[in-house]
Amino acid sequence: MKTITNMKNIIKKSQENSISYDQYKQLVIDLFQQGQSTTKNGSGALVDYTKLNISRMKRLDKTTVLPEEVIERVKSIDKKIEWLVLSEGWCGDAAQNLPIINAVAKLNDKIDLKIVLRDQNSELMDQFLTNGGQAIPKLIQLENDNVTATWGPRPTIAANMVRDYKAKHGSLSSEFKKDLQVWYNQDKAQNLLEDLMEILN
Repeated sequence: MKTITNMKNIIKKSQENSISYDQYKQLVIDLFQQGQSTTKNGSGALVDYTKLNISRMKRLDKTTVLPEEVIERVKSIDKKIEWLVLSEGWCGDAAQNLPIINAVAKLNDKIDLKIVLRDQNSELMDQFLTNGGQAIPKLIQLENDNVTATWGPRPTIAANMVRDYKAKHGSLSSEFKKDLQVWYNQDKAQNLLEDLMEILN
C-alpha cells in the first residue's frame, strides 16, 4: 500500500511540473535559440539534435493525417484519460512520436496530454524504466490517478529492431540510427497508432 501511495505522490508531483505539447515545443525552440537544450549544461551535440528535432516536429505537425478508423475510435472514448509523457527536446524518438501522440489526443477533449522533462523528473522516470534504462519518450496512461498502461520509448516494431541490434552488436551504430530514421519515414506512424489504440483498449 505504501508503494502505491508513494507512486501516486511521485506522479502528482510530476503532474504539477507538466506542460502542454505546444508549451513543450515552444520551450524547446526558445532554449535552442539561446544555444541550449532541455537538459541543463548539456553538450553541444544535444543542441544540434534539438535543431533537427524542431524541424521534425514542425514537419510532422503539418503532415500527419490520421486514418478514419483511428479518428472514430478515439472520438468514441467517453472516460477521462491522461497521457503523461516523459521527454526531452534532443531525443530523436520523442520528436518522431510526440506530434502523433498530440494529434491523437487532440481528437477528444477527454484525453489530456501532459509532458514533463525526464531530467527534471528523475523520480518518475525511475518508476518506468525500459530494460533498466531511462529511455524516452515514455507515455504513462492514467485513469482516476491509476496507471492503466504505459508505452515507449518506441513503437513495437522499432523497439524490436533496437533490441535485436543491441543483442547482436552491443550498442547502436550511427548506421543503425539512420536505418531507424528510414523506418520511421516509411512506417508513417502506423505502428505507433496501432500501439496507442492497444493501450486505449
